[in-house]
Amino acid sequence: MLGCLLFCALILPAQDGTIYPLEAPEEPNAILLGTGGVKDQPASESWFRQWGDPMARNITTATLTPFLPKPGKANGAAVIVAPGGGFHWLSLGNEGWEVAEALAEQGIAAFVLKYRLHPTAEKLEDFTAWMNRPRGVPQPDTNKEETPDPRPRWDLSNQLADAEAAYKMIVDRADEWGVDTDRIGMIGFSAGAGLTMHSTLHSKTMDLAFIGPVYGGMGPVEVPENAPPMFSVIATDDFLFRGQFGVIESWYKAGIPVEFHLYQNGGHGFGLGNPDRTSNRWFDAFTYWLEVNGFLDPNSRK
Repeated sequence: MLGCLLFCALILPAQDGTIYPLEAPEEPNAILLGTGGVKDQPASESWFRQWGDPMARNITTATLTPFLPKPGKANGAAVIVAPGGGFHWLSLGNEGWEVAEALAEQGIAAFVLKYRLHPTAEKLEDFTAWMNRPRGVPQPDTNKEETPDPRPRWDLSNQLADAEAAYKMIVDRADEWGVDTDRIGMIGFSAGAGLTMHSTLHSKTMDLAFIGPVYGGMGPVEVPENAPPMFSVIATDDFLFRGQFGVIESWYKAGIPVEFHLYQNGGHGFGLGNPDRTSNRWFDAFTYWLEVNGFLDPNSRK
C-alpha cells in the first residue's frame, strides 16, 4: 500500500499546499468497524493530496487497519493511531500509515483508525475554496487567568463510537494480533489528538493504558480519576498552543503521570517530522517514554 502511495506521489505535480485530486488507494487490510454511516452526508468518500500527503474526506464508513510487527519482534504493546484533519478530512499518510509503520518497527502493534467525518462539499473545487477561506486565529485574553480553548465543540458521538469499536476489536482479537490488553494506548494528531482526549474523558468502555495527544488543543479539562498517563507534544509556533498549558496542568494537578514536550518550532501537522525542525525527535522521545514506563515490557502490567 505504501509503495502504491509513493508511486502516486511521483506522478503528481509538485508536492505543495495545492490540493490535487487523488484516486482512492487500495486498503486491503482495512477492517470494517460496523458503526454505521453519517447522517445527511451529501457525498461519497473521496481523496485528495496536499503537501505530498494522501488525505480522505466524506468518510462515512469507519475502518481499522492493523500494522503488526514482524514475527519475533512484537512486545505486546498496541496503539490506536488517530489521524487529524479538523474532523472534515483525514491525513492518513502523514499522521496515520507512516506513524503506524514506525510503531510496528519498534515492536508495537499499531492500528490506524479511519473514523467517520463531518460532511464537506461534493466537488473538489468547492472543498478547496472552503479550505482556502480566511480564518481568524483567536488571540489570548490577558485579562483572564485561562484563555478559552479555540477548538470548536463538535458533536463527536460518531467518532467516539468508532474509537470504542476499534478498541473492542483489538481486545477481541488480542490473541490473534499478539496484543496485551493491559497495554493498549491511543495516539492522535490535531483533531485525532482531540478524539484521543475525548475518548479518555468520555468513553465508558475504553480502558486505555496511555495516551499521546500530538499538537492537540491545550485548554484545561476535568480529568477522570482513572485517566491514563499522558505524553503530550506541541510546538511554540503551532496556532493551537497560544501559550496555554491547561491540559498539562490538569493532568499534573490530578496526580497522574504526564510528560510534556514543547518544541521551539515545527508548526502544525508535522507528523513524524519536517526538515530542520526541533520537533523532529518527538517520536524517539515517545518510544523512550513508553519503554521507561514499562509499556514495552511483556512482563509489565498497567
